[in-house]
Amino acid sequence: MAPSSFDWWRKETHRGTPVVVKMENPNNWSMVELEGPSEDDFLNDGVSEGRGRNKNAKQLTWVLLLKAHRAAGCISSIAPATFFLASAVRRRLSSGRTDTEKTVRTSTRFYSCIKLFLWVSILLLGFEVAAYYKGWHFSAPDLHLQYLYTLTNPFAFKGFFDSIYSRWVLFRVEYLAPPLQFLANACIYLFLIQSLDRLVLCLGCFWIRFKKIKPVPKQTLPDLESGDNDGFFPMVLVQIPMCNEREVYQQSIGAVCNLKWPKSKILIQVLDDSDDPTTQLMIKEEVDKWKAEGANIVYRHRVIRDGYKAGNLKSAMNCSYVKDYEFVAIFDADFQPTPDFLRKTVAHFKDNEELGLVQARWSFVNKDENLLTRLQHVNLAFHFEVEQQVNGIFFNFFGFNGTAGVWRIKALEDSGGWLERTTVEDMDIAVRAHLHGWKMIFLNDVECQCELPESYEAYRKQQHRWHSGPMQLFRLCLPDIIKSKISIWKKANMIFLFFLLRKLILPFYSFTLFCVILPMTMFVPEATLPAWVVCYIPATMSFLNILPSPKSFPFLVPYLLFENTMSVTKFNAMISGLFQLGSAYEWVVTKKSGRSSEGDLLSLNPNANANANGVSESESKKQHLNRIYTKELMLAFLLLTASARSLLSAQGIHFYFLLFQGLSFLLVGFDLIGHQIAT
Repeated sequence: MAPSSFDWWRKETHRGTPVVVKMENPNNWSMVELEGPSEDDFLNDGVSEGRGRNKNAKQLTWVLLLKAHRAAGCISSIAPATFFLASAVRRRLSSGRTDTEKTVRTSTRFYSCIKLFLWVSILLLGFEVAAYYKGWHFSAPDLHLQYLYTLTNPFAFKGFFDSIYSRWVLFRVEYLAPPLQFLANACIYLFLIQSLDRLVLCLGCFWIRFKKIKPVPKQTLPDLESGDNDGFFPMVLVQIPMCNEREVYQQSIGAVCNLKWPKSKILIQVLDDSDDPTTQLMIKEEVDKWKAEGANIVYRHRVIRDGYKAGNLKSAMNCSYVKDYEFVAIFDADFQPTPDFLRKTVAHFKDNEELGLVQARWSFVNKDENLLTRLQHVNLAFHFEVEQQVNGIFFNFFGFNGTAGVWRIKALEDSGGWLERTTVEDMDIAVRAHLHGWKMIFLNDVECQCELPESYEAYRKQQHRWHSGPMQLFRLCLPDIIKSKISIWKKANMIFLFFLLRKLILPFYSFTLFCVILPMTMFVPEATLPAWVVCYIPATMSFLNILPSPKSFPFLVPYLLFENTMSVTKFNAMISGLFQLGSAYEWVVTKKSGRSSEGDLLSLNPNANANANGVSESESKKQHLNRIYTKELMLAFLLLTASARSLLSAQGIHFYFLLFQGLSFLLVGFDLIGHQIAT
């Protein structure tokens, strides 16, 4: 009779810890210890009841095997993830939709330059690999002495390849490395200046929190439910500009109609610029429904839709009844103010005749929807918590965010009203108001809910408009800033910090330093970028950026990589706006999904949500078609090629940065970040 498996346990002279292993299948198993030893008991001899005992070697083997099985299970999950990425890439390639279908000539030239740079880098990589196997081994970044001797000694024996390669090395040492190093040093100086500005902003935010500084109204407005209507309740005009935004019009109109303000002192204008007759009818019916319920609301539709949002607001301000109102609150179509929004904001205008604008902070109902929205939330949290708050407290000036703000109508008229000359009409009016002496307040504790773009296509177009517009405005406003009567310090702040450093230099060095110079230094190793420029300073700045949203700390590295990835879009937009190129005046309404509250995200039915807003499933998909982004893909292959070259020079930090940055560009190029559609 064969011995049973339990006889083995009886024959052991030393006691171990019995282990019961339950395994239904290789992916579903568990281990139960009948006695609970410490981890040291598996490696060291234990002492129990005055005598030593050795642990069971076979038991330890079982535990190690189970640990190995668990590790193998984690590794095996890589295969499904790889298959998903491969299938997603295959769908993108088969669909054939690229971002070059409707690009203008300037964007095509930019793409051609990147493509040429890529092909040159591939040829150089092949050349360098061949040289490496021929014995030309370079340490990072200097040449070995024996190769320097070979290059400079005309009597040394050299084969054909060695002769060609030595001439190439001498050429890059003499002609390529000096200008590349000069450009690298210039970008490093700009990088350090911008990093110092970021640090000062963070210190200013820390000081505000430490001292608990915040704008306080001179008089708090009473709650209407208390029955006290004798407080400060001026005439307020509320405007909701929209254009073909059928997904969100019900939410914004409903939220604004629920604002707590005397009905005789508020008028709501729904400024519909939609060119779709069905959408116009739906919005008009919603306005009529609220009007029947007692809301003081009107519907306006322009026949001639010039000037985009600025033209829409300008047309509404020309209505004859506007002269009866003192303030105007503006909400974009996806914004949902709380009922006490006006009570918290308008109160700051009481006995403060120099105040022209009160801006509230944005909050986001879909910040946890996907990786793209999480990364956007990091950026915008820093923008409001640090940039807007610090500039508002110390300079009484910041860029109007275009929505969730209350303007004094006199300040708008004194500054020249809404102008259609740029794609950032909100920043335009804020700059002109500041030049005319009007002050601004930012309320960090008053929030207004809105949506973040959930697809990369929508986010990319939004960022293009946000980065081309400031450069258009800078060209137009620079003479006015110089000739204005504001103090020299405010002029310096507006020119050098607000425009040049944060709107021009930031996208310039981000793209040039990390997407052009860094890969070039891999092929011209005589020009160098120190490790602290590639790794330590960017990581520190990303850490500072993520401080206002501490729950986003797990996304620190993805945020750093994604910001560099977006630099190609921001750089292209900045150049277009600065030199008035073809895409500078491109305006595309950011697509919305119709999120109404954070609670809805838990039980959202996409089909029901679409049908409730009159949008069919096929129409919803048309709004989020995935594309292939050629510029990002070309840069991905360029950075990956440069990372391969860095291996030959044993440049560790540079290799890892280029590798992961190239993979980041690859994911974005195939539109694998953000909203995904199964095609």
